[in-house]
Amino acid sequence: MTKKVPSSELENRMGRFRKRMYQSNPDWEIAVIFSKINLYYFTGTMQDGMLIIPKNGDATFWVRRSYERALEESLFPSIAPMNSFRDAAGSIGKAGTADNAGNAGNGSKLPDAVYLETEVVPLALYQRFQKHFPFKAVKPVDPQIAAVRAVKSEYELSLLRESGRIHRHVLEDLVPDMLREGMSEADLSTELFSVLVKEGHHGACRFGMFDTEMILGNVCFGESSIYPCYFNGPGGKRGMSPAVPLLGSRDRKLRKGDLVFVDVGCGVEGYHTDKTTTYMFGFSLPQYAIDLHNKCVAIQNEAASMLKPGAIPSEIYSTIMNGLDEEFLQNFMGFGKQKVKFLGHGVGLLIDETPVIAGGFDEPLEEGMVFALEPKRGIENVGMVGIENTFVVTKEGGECITGDNPGLIPVY
Repeated sequence: MTKKVPSSELENRMGRFRKRMYQSNPDWEIAVIFSKINLYYFTGTMQDGMLIIPKNGDATFWVRRSYERALEESLFPSIAPMNSFRDAAGSIGKAGTADNAGNAGNGSKLPDAVYLETEVVPLALYQRFQKHFPFKAVKPVDPQIAAVRAVKSEYELSLLRESGRIHRHVLEDLVPDMLREGMSEADLSTELFSVLVKEGHHGACRFGMFDTEMILGNVCFGESSIYPCYFNGPGGKRGMSPAVPLLGSRDRKLRKGDLVFVDVGCGVEGYHTDKTTTYMFGFSLPQYAIDLHNKCVAIQNEAASMLKPGAIPSEIYSTIMNGLDEEFLQNFMGFGKQKVKFLGHGVGLLIDETPVIAGGFDEPLEEGMVFALEPKRGIENVGMVGIENTFVVTKEGGECITGDNPGLIPVY
């Protein structure tokens, strides 16, 4: 049975988006959304098409494929079929937008600018769109959508909490029994993926970072977790090969004394949590590595206590960073030159959402925002220690929804 996003949820999202547009761009006239993630957010279905949102008038979701599935899955009030952009351009004059001659169907002038997702709409797609919607200028709508999506409703939080429950159970309770000497990183990755899906994971890990592929996350043994990679995170991985730097290496086998680093996403009905758990296989890590790990856990807990409405992300970041000594900072949030300049990031329909706990993010936090905090520290010849959990912003501070195990779980 298809689980539909409630009508009230869709109405609330559209209302908040319009309010945000009025506040940030009071002269806006029309926004058009193409990306499937944002289409799902506003319509409750992930079909190929475009959502046209006029300032005055009702929004319409024009669907190329599959119109029938959109009708079956979505409670959005206005869904229409189209074979090409011409169909939409010639039929939406009542909303005050253009026909294929560049004039509004009701005789009014075509708006000068259209607000688009400039972070994700390819130039070729825009050029095809512009043939039938000849706007003179394009302005970004990405910040407004991101701000609306950043504050989760109770409906969304319920899905995130369910994802967090699965995440905690699998990584803290089940993974230790999956580890066996001689297995490869690829073995653990594929077995872990299967278990997560059986437990309720929706089977994908979605990122907004341009041209980024991800099946599960980082599953690494020992020094593999500090191997350089293109992904913008503190951990690394070798992956299957230079052509597919994903999953894990077939060649790196688990040995006694290895640090096992598991940084993977989980999700339910589109909504993700992010979690990193570490394990000591065979026997304990050196005490200095354990001490560095414990410091990362303390940093997570300190940052989580600051996740309250009104707090400023950049100030949380500077407070934490300014309290760390130079020696610890050398390989904090990465290893060597492969370091990142954040402590955490928003999570939701994408694993890498905004706001970010980093410099430059100066808008106050709001109750219902969700963050993954991930303080980590690379150690030569050992790997990446540290932790990551997902937290909801509350008046009492961050509410962890992915478990409270500090990591370095012994598997002897």
